[in-house]
Amino acid sequence: SLYRTVLPKDFVELKKYQPVNATVVVEASKLVEDNQWILDQAKDNPVIIGFVGRLTPGEPDFRKHLKRFSKNPLYKGIRINYDLLDPGLKQKQFIDDLKLMADQGLQVDLNGGPVTLNGARLLAEQVPDLRIVVDHIGNVVIKGDELDLTWQQYMEALSDQKQVFIKISALVEGASRHRPDAVPADVEYYRPTLDVIWKHIGVDRMIFGSNWPVSERAADYVTLQKILVDYLQDKGQSALDKVFWQNSKLAYRWDRYPGE
Repeated sequence: SLYRTVLPKDFVELKKYQPVNATVVVEASKLVEDNQWILDQAKDNPVIIGFVGRLTPGEPDFRKHLKRFSKNPLYKGIRINYDLLDPGLKQKQFIDDLKLMADQGLQVDLNGGPVTLNGARLLAEQVPDLRIVVDHIGNVVIKGDELDLTWQQYMEALSDQKQVFIKISALVEGASRHRPDAVPADVEYYRPTLDVIWKHIGVDRMIFGSNWPVSERAADYVTLQKILVDYLQDKGQSALDKVFWQNSKLAYRWDRYPGE
């Protein structure tokens, strides 16, 4: 179901648990020109208020591409997979390119398994002014009360890294890797995992993300959204506002409001 054309209008028309009137798109494609394709889509689709592209720091053409795309104010940063981050942490040009991004007020998303959380810490120590978002809570397998100890330790180590945000996404995908035939929809199954993030990262650095349309393999949008709403419900309206939109503004510095 992933390999199909998905356009902004599909997201707008998608059934949701609570209204969602804007999104920051994160690019998965490695093709350089796909960065431009999303920016072109955003021209006529004000639901897109920010875009995290896909470029490769350390490569000879990186700065040329970054200069080109970042002329568009919707271009907020790039996503880096862990298999690129791990060797990149030891390469001067890679780090210098990310320092340039930090100087320009751009950010990075990081994607990969639980070890990506450790990569985020190491990157934050080398480039302390860079805003970092770890996607999909580190793609940990979610097993209810049975928590991944290493994942917990990596999360705890990020408690003092105030420029590192955790994107609360791919919860249902994480559960589906443990229970593929019956992905839980009840928040209680996810509560132990979310409690770890709440304890070590806190309400000021948690960001809602859907991972849609990939998430459809595990559950519909209503389900994944309701899980986090239910978790935050007893923590007050302030917590809901921070996790569902205010923290994303801090991380991505979006300044295009829905409909503009």
